Amino acid sequence: MRNGERWQITDVRDDGSITIRKPGHRFGSIVLPSDYVAEHVDLGYAVTAHRAQGVTVDTAHVLVEPSSTRENFYVAMTRGRLANLAYVILDRLDPNHPEPHPADNPDASSRSVLYGVVQHSGAEVSAHETITAEQDQWGSIAQLAAEYETIAAAAQHDRWAALLHGSGLTEEQADAAIGSVAFGALTAELRRAEANHHDVDALFPRLVAARGFDDAEDLAKVMHYRLARATAQPAGSGRTRKTPRLIAGLIPHVQGSIAANMRQALTERRELIETRADAILDTARQTGEPWTQPLGTPPAGRREQARWRRDARTIAAYRDRYQISDDTPLGPAPQTGPQKIDHARANAALRVLTVEANQTLAQEMRVGLLGSNITFGR
Repeated sequence: MRNGERWQITDVRDDGSITIRKPGHRFGSIVLPSDYVAEHVDLGYAVTAHRAQGVTVDTAHVLVEPSSTRENFYVAMTRGRLANLAYVILDRLDPNHPEPHPADNPDASSRSVLYGVVQHSGAEVSAHETITAEQDQWGSIAQLAAEYETIAAAAQHDRWAALLHGSGLTEEQADAAIGSVAFGALTAELRRAEANHHDVDALFPRLVAARGFDDAEDLAKVMHYRLARATAQPAGSGRTRKTPRLIAGLIPHVQGSIAANMRQALTERRELIETRADAILDTARQTGEPWTQPLGTPPAGRREQARWRRDARTIAAYRDRYQISDDTPLGPAPQTGPQKIDHARANAALRVLTVEANQTLAQEMRVGLLGSNITFGR
């Protein structure tokens, strides 16, 4: 008898021992004592991916946890002759469970969990590879942007709290909104609106007065929704519309007066984000990565070249922030609300670059045709 073999139970005795034989065999039964059964025998309707290696069944039904590795996922999804079905776990765990879970994010989906599993390798790596990966992670735009937004939230907390208290809300309503878990998302939306040149100090009281809050379970969530709808587009229109104040085309600049040490910390991270985005873009172009092809080549003029780099850097920053490894510039469709906002910004930059690249190509073709000989007739 080998570890992981499957046998069929033919009898269960009162003392807990069982009689088993190999499936398809009429003879050759053996008896397993109760203590052995309790310690070493599992029911065979489900196995781990590790134990499933080498096993072949008609249909495999695979439970996929967010913590699964791509190696185990591959093994589990290649066991079935006729079909392999994956069931992605999105249920929220017990609040006392110590492990993090993607379902803590209300925007988590089966697709986003599977994408994370495919990106999660369980293969052993060398010490050098581990150090390199750690350095890359902590210097990534995803990490730097998270640090920037965390510092910004702390630096502007008192300002946004004062805005709520002076917006027409009652003291109880303002305190409830500030104490809500949605207050952080609301302040992030306020920063985004201000980066889009909206006067939030004047706009927020108007949104408070727009309608009541009698049926509101969470006032901060309600105000977040109203603010997002009112500031979906940058302030102004036509020629009066100003370019949003964004770091690498994605992350809203912090505006207003804040403490000097906070300002320095934010400035340092802004510079690191922009430097990393430039480095990613330049390295990708030098190595000829496929995603850079639709961006075209930088134009000759200094102003035009700066505009091209600004848009191309936005795409590079988006790829690094969301770990895009696809050959297309923006990769798969975004899954979360914040990523959808950044995807729209990166996609707008990509459209500009694509149009300019096509215009450049058309101009080169016209120049190439000048002076060419043509022949008429049959």
